[in-house]
Amino acid sequence: MARKKQYIEQEVLEKAMSLFWRNGYENTSVRMLEKEMGINQFSIYASFGSKQGVFLESINTYKKKIHRITDKLEKSQNGVAGIKQYFYDFLEFSEENNVCKGCLITNTVNELGQNADPILMTELSKFANDIKQLFKKNLKQDSKKDIETIESESNYLMTSILGISVASKIFTKKQLEDAIETAFKNL
Repeated sequence: MARKKQYIEQEVLEKAMSLFWRNGYENTSVRMLEKEMGINQFSIYASFGSKQGVFLESINTYKKKIHRITDKLEKSQNGVAGIKQYFYDFLEFSEENNVCKGCLITNTVNELGQNADPILMTELSKFANDIKQLFKKNLKQDSKKDIETIESESNYLMTSILGISVASKIFTKKQLEDAIETAFKNL
């Protein structure tokens, strides 16, 4: 007879996600996960298969967490103004206990680089592409923009949000707001 889990999976994944977000993928050991999640190594492997499995589930947890601002962008009928609001919403989202942690996805891509596990990179790239598609959707609300302009501006916005994500870990709120305002003057 299978043993019943003695923990709530979503709660332990929230804890794992926070640990990866703070420390990075490579700097997070299974022992650290065990301590943070409050479950033993056997349970980690039985439920998630590996550290990579925990991380992939943590990415899903992150997507659910950030959904409150991506959903707002998806429903936006404000074009560029809706995207700009997403940037500001992201800054608020990335701050926890007055500590800006940036974006879990961006942090991981920066940490792992091109030599990252292809399975991880596929998930990270998919997340970034989903955000880019939301930018495109909002840019298309301006009937004066052609397909080429929308593609170019969505690339620019992706680069900008990635930069804001990294900068949010070290820059002041005023510096970040200046960066956002400057980025949107160009659209």
